[in-house]
Amino acid sequence: MPSLPPSPRRPLGARAATARALLAALLVGLCCTAAARSTPDALWTDPDSPAARQVAEWRREGRTADAALLERIASRPQAQWLYGPDPGPTVRARTTAAARAGRLAVLVAYYIPHRDCGQYSHGGAPDAAAYRTWIDQFAAGLDDRGAYVIVEPDAVAQVVAGCKSVTATERYALLSYAVDRLKSRPHTHVYLDAGNSAWIPEAWRLDDALRSSGARRADGVSLNVSNFQTNQTSSAYGEWLSKDLGGLHYVIDSSRNGNGPVASATGTDAWCNPPGRALGTPPTTATGQAHLDAYLWIKRPGESDGTCRGGPAAGQWWPTYALELARNAHGTAADGTR
Repeated sequence: MPSLPPSPRRPLGARAATARALLAALLVGLCCTAAARSTPDALWTDPDSPAARQVAEWRREGRTADAALLERIASRPQAQWLYGPDPGPTVRARTTAAARAGRLAVLVAYYIPHRDCGQYSHGGAPDAAAYRTWIDQFAAGLDDRGAYVIVEPDAVAQVVAGCKSVTATERYALLSYAVDRLKSRPHTHVYLDAGNSAWIPEAWRLDDALRSSGARRADGVSLNVSNFQTNQTSSAYGEWLSKDLGGLHYVIDSSRNGNGPVASATGTDAWCNPPGRALGTPPTTATGQAHLDAYLWIKRPGESDGTCRGGPAAGQWWPTYALELARNAHGTAADGTR
């Protein structure tokens, strides 16, 4: 049982992400009809995502078969991670682009102090005061446009797993602050991260930490972020949490769990760019389960977990891995490109 976060994650630079989101807002009028066809659940698809740019490049190069496969990623909504100072401009740009298309963006707040005990994605706010200011900027960027917001992947499970660099009471107070500030914005759906079933197998061990972190004032919790546990396993885990926490709802990151986790793999081999994985259930709010609110692609498929197996730095776009995930997709993950 690992005591460190199961996956590193670092998205594109904040300035680049902001610029691209602003461009997306200008382009959305050209693309929103196609996006509406491919996202019936009001989740926004970024027309200028790394996958979309890769599709365009491969078409120019004549790699039409590979471009068609990669549409399985480019045509679907994916989360934008906010991890650097002043998230307001990026939040504002993306939610504005989504609103113009009549949809909601999916965002990830990832700036808690000491955010990664394993130091794969080290960083975050320098102190508690800076983090509260950051959350205020995030909430202001939302205005009344709303979004799906995933709050601080790993942050609760880290403490339960025994992270030594974190003071539990401060961590829980900051998460509570984030939940309350973000939930105060109209039309915003807030999910506090609760790790995954392989990290803390006994779901009850999270109960007190989630209560202390404001999970019951959120819309629910997120599960399997950047991991590979199956929908069935994650849903069972979510139901255990729901039973313990008064009917708590949850969302599942299904971005890369189409083939589940690597059998018998442990440590880095289990989470860092494991081979043979596949895209999972496409993003949807139509789950058919009372407590399961959505399948979301929170980890952006095709972004590296780190410099293992020949990958680039964590969070960098890796077209070779993206193509493998798309090629291995089956079922609904292999259907419905734009």
